[in-house]
Amino acid sequence: MSHELITIALLYFTSFFTIINPLGVMPVFMTMTADISNKQRKRTALKAILTAFITLMIFAFGGQLLFKFFGISVNGFRIVGGIIFFIMGFDMLQARISRIKMDDDMVKKYVDDISVTPLGIPMIAGPGAITNSIVLMEDSHTFQLKIILILSIVITLLITLFVLLGAGKIINLLGDTGNKIMIKLMGLIMMVIAVEFFFAGLRPILQSILNITPV
Repeated sequence: MSHELITIALLYFTSFFTIINPLGVMPVFMTMTADISNKQRKRTALKAILTAFITLMIFAFGGQLLFKFFGISVNGFRIVGGIIFFIMGFDMLQARISRIKMDDDMVKKYVDDISVTPLGIPMIAGPGAITNSIVLMEDSHTFQLKIILILSIVITLLITLFVLLGAGKIINLLGDTGNKIMIKLMGLIMMVIAVEFFFAGLRPILQSILNITPV
């Protein structure tokens, strides 16, 4: 693999890892599965990861059809994605988990299949991850880049699965302070990615409006 492909692979993986944020999902997962057995917890984690994978693949390969159907431009989606990423990153930087808020009534309502909703969607495959999969697939012009994108999603989800399966031990190991530090670090990285996404979408639109030829 060339140096350029390695750089792209790291960018793809880092973006998905920070957006999905396995350590951010972990405490919520533990809370929601506290009253079920270890076997049921493992099954819930596996099903949630599978749900997230299928969702991201559908949007990665079908995102352009959505663009055409609704008349959405990829640059507009980049701008919105950048805003979403920035808000999520800011929440993470403040050591808050930017995820769906679950109260007791909602937990009881979804207890029979929380692995699909809300764990698989939108906690793991949330708007940020979905946006990322659509935009990066649009930017992946070669077969190699598409494979790298898919592998980045798979590796990130596998790491998320291992984190969820070992959630209890990891939480005890990191402690509250360690977990908050990791979430803040991921939030900072996500905000940098958000700025890149925002201006990557804004630049072509401004050039089109001002009739500036791209350099």
